[in-house]
Amino acid sequence: MFMTKGKRIGVFLLLTLVLGCWVANLFVGCSEAKTGTPYEELEQFTDVLTIIQKSYVEEVSMDKLIEGAINGMLGVLDPHSSYLSPDMFREMQIDTSGEFGGLGIEITLKEGVLTIVSPIEDTPADRMGLAAGDMIVKIGDRLTKDLSIMEAVKLMRGASGTQVTITIMREAFDKPREITLTREIIKVKSVKSRLLDDGFGYVRLAQFQERSGKDLKAALKTLRAENKGELRGLILDLRNNPGGLLEQAADVADLFLRQGLIVYTEGRIEDSRMRFEAHRMGTEADYPMVVLINGGSASASEIVAGALQDNRRAVILGTQSFGKGSVQTVISLENEAGLRLTTARYYTPSGSSIQAKGITPDIVVRPMALTEVQDGFSVREKDLDNHFEIEGKTQGEPENKQIPASPVSSDKIIEKDYQLLRALDLLKGWELLKGLNKTAA
Repeated sequence: MFMTKGKRIGVFLLLTLVLGCWVANLFVGCSEAKTGTPYEELEQFTDVLTIIQKSYVEEVSMDKLIEGAINGMLGVLDPHSSYLSPDMFREMQIDTSGEFGGLGIEITLKEGVLTIVSPIEDTPADRMGLAAGDMIVKIGDRLTKDLSIMEAVKLMRGASGTQVTITIMREAFDKPREITLTREIIKVKSVKSRLLDDGFGYVRLAQFQERSGKDLKAALKTLRAENKGELRGLILDLRNNPGGLLEQAADVADLFLRQGLIVYTEGRIEDSRMRFEAHRMGTEADYPMVVLINGGSASASEIVAGALQDNRRAVILGTQSFGKGSVQTVISLENEAGLRLTTARYYTPSGSSIQAKGITPDIVVRPMALTEVQDGFSVREKDLDNHFEIEGKTQGEPENKQIPASPVSSDKIIEKDYQLLRALDLLKGWELLKGLNKTAA
């Protein structure tokens, strides 16, 4: 997750200082620079730079050496901090707008290994069965060891219709497998929604983009119109949602909370310390709500799930989330380059950090295939000789107020999705239990 700042940072002022010190050192020894440890280390850097320029077997441009030095600095930090060349900076800006050419996967470095956070829904990667946790060993003929995230992204993106072969390793595989994918223009539709049976709504949030909060609000309005009234319950699907913009995560959570803390961030500088609070205006009705998460739910997805869980607004169902609890700030540099730097950690309202841990669901439900099993042969009371006949309604004639079973046979989406089926059953059971309580009272 990241924020953007329209600043021009004079990184090259530092480089000018370094090189100036080196030139001065040739004449006056730069004696003042040697009095402080940081300056001594910078002097060592300029010494190495000078030796490379003078003695390396081939001539190397200053731009290449400086970029390599910057990448080296960021490489000793965390997997999410990186230098963005002008081309990479433009790619990053395309990401948040929701349209680009490529395979449709979000990636990260996990213990130094290029790993899929999640495939984006209805993309080449999704259709080929790539999954969260898959390790990318090679892209084409190039091993991914020592590749940065942005370098890997650049290799996988390309013109629509062209092909790229990636080699992946999965826990269930005995050896890596090659998969050839055809690049497409990836148009990420942030929000998809549909009305399930009996007035229960379903919203799939694929990514947190610039308009995700507004798009979600519009989708909920459409669902209410289709239902001809307020929803009886909602399933918010954040599975395989890799995250996105921090502000949009706060906007989404705010739709379902009347008050209270959504998320806060802590960092070394004042600008990185923020608090996001819920507002009463524009809040959705207080209908029952289930949020679906899995190992591909990361960053902004975890903020929303954590806020709704800590504020006891929704039941979280699924499997443990990814566990990315840091915030990246994107800073523009000279020559249209950029710096993606981790500047803060975020915390859920209860003060918990999900970094490398993730959100733990209230109800753990693992995905599985569903197979409808017919009742076998059995003898019932009605099959016995001289059984009593009961006048009036029988159990085989349900009253109107009975809640029907989930339509597994008629709804193909629910039929194939065990976690979604469980979420819908939970909402129906929730309503049924409320009715029992009212009757008992």
